[in-house]
Amino acid sequence: MAISAERRDDFPILRRRVHGAPLVYLDSAASAQKPERVLDAVDGFYRQHYANVHRGAHTLSAEATDAYEAARTRVARFINAPDERSVVFVRNATEGINLVAHAWGRRAIGPGDEIVVTVAEHHANLVPWHLLAAERGAVIRGVPLGGDQRVDLDALKGAMSPRTKLVTTFHVSNVLGVLNPIAEIARIAHEAGALLLVDGAQAVPHLPVDVQALGADMYAFSGHKVGAPSGIGALWVREELLATWPPFMGGGEMIRTVALDRSTYADIPMRFEAGTPAIAEAVGLHAALDYLDEVGLQDIWDHDRALARYAIERLRGVDGVTLYGPEGDDRGGIVTFNLDGVHPHDVASALDVRGVAIRAGHHCAQPLMGALGVRSTARASFWIHTTTDEIDLLADALGEVRTFFAGVA
Repeated sequence: MAISAERRDDFPILRRRVHGAPLVYLDSAASAQKPERVLDAVDGFYRQHYANVHRGAHTLSAEATDAYEAARTRVARFINAPDERSVVFVRNATEGINLVAHAWGRRAIGPGDEIVVTVAEHHANLVPWHLLAAERGAVIRGVPLGGDQRVDLDALKGAMSPRTKLVTTFHVSNVLGVLNPIAEIARIAHEAGALLLVDGAQAVPHLPVDVQALGADMYAFSGHKVGAPSGIGALWVREELLATWPPFMGGGEMIRTVALDRSTYADIPMRFEAGTPAIAEAVGLHAALDYLDEVGLQDIWDHDRALARYAIERLRGVDGVTLYGPEGDDRGGIVTFNLDGVHPHDVASALDVRGVAIRAGHHCAQPLMGALGVRSTARASFWIHTTTDEIDLLADALGEVRTFFAGVA
């Protein structure tokens, strides 16, 4: 894999050894490792430019403000948002989705109104709607997967009604790796008079994203999955929609005037960024997006898909492995599986002894686990630095784990 051969040295943590073995990091879907230029950008900001933003007249504050707002502009350019005013900094995609639920949902959703989700959503795109539905008397409508383990578009059309106010779904599944046809889903939602919110946490690090071409109304992603520090993310909302929303939280920065008994609020996006923001983290996000553009998002997507195909082929050759998710090219670098007779947590622990880091559990997707007929799974996920040699190590180690547990049984 050309990308990983060129780029592995960009990630200092990959020089580590775990339990005496070289680290094989196959958990990028949970959180991505950080390229050196991101670490340098954050360190340099703290050493040379740190101050609070939007408040001071001194040089450091001006520099920090310029860096923070430059990161906003960079995010807008990265996802082809029409204007940086429509980009709100949040802690992560979860906070972005909650912002929508509170700032939009509490005004737009009433008793009997419907929110349409899929069975494959991350809990971050389910629980906020449960809370809102309980408060407002709304109805959650679920859409199943089709026979190919992709979202059933016919079922989605059937779930729409005159009471549907929102369709919210993932761009790339964090369990199945499947790529949702967002432009088609947007068309279905809009024909029904509903808005579309997209959870882009697993898409933005791996493939080109153009929010205008997708037709989404709202799109959220997390910085830590694109190689930026944790604690920073972005929510994009169509500007004409965002401008009508009330604040999400109250405090400094998001106000225009404050009296003892009333406040007036700042214009977007500041209205939604109360308090001191994640300034250095935004600088790191800027550096991470620069890095991804340098590597090339289309090349990353091609690399991820090739790794997924290779991993599926290798794991099929391991006795006792059950694979989940569709086959073909429209799935990213996520391969989810179970090993017969071995709990996923035991699989992950046994691999960790060999220096191989994977994820085990329900992956914050319990409804999907139910649809797949399992309680939990193991998951290997890939990114820029992953190699076929590492996938070979995974497959060989799984064979050893299978043999060991069969002997114990």
